[in-house]
Amino acid sequence: MPAPRILAAALEDISSIADYHLRRVGPQAAEAVTDRLLDTIALLDTAPCLGPLHHDPVLQSMGYRKLVCGRYVCVYRLVDGVPLVYRVFHESRDYSAALPDDR
Repeated sequence: MPAPRILAAALEDISSIADYHLRRVGPQAAEAVTDRLLDTIALLDTAPCLGPLHHDPVLQSMGYRKLVCGRYVCVYRLVDGVPLVYRVFHESRDYSAALPDDR
């Protein structure tokens, strides 16, 4: 199974999350949250359908899945058998408009 690819927007999200934790709690917290997110995404390497289809009907119709990691949601979909992670959001954010619309 191909390794998951983390797209640029998702890498920026992870960096922003780490920066937030760095400012609020410190470097250990920033490193811990980054490691946890990356470790969770790495699970897609052996189980690409690990996350359920997204609950939003529009996102679901486009094949988006979500992988929950603590208070964060990694939004991804399979493209040619490769898990592509599009974005990483805090669970409280309404993020459906921030995802690519391929219709």
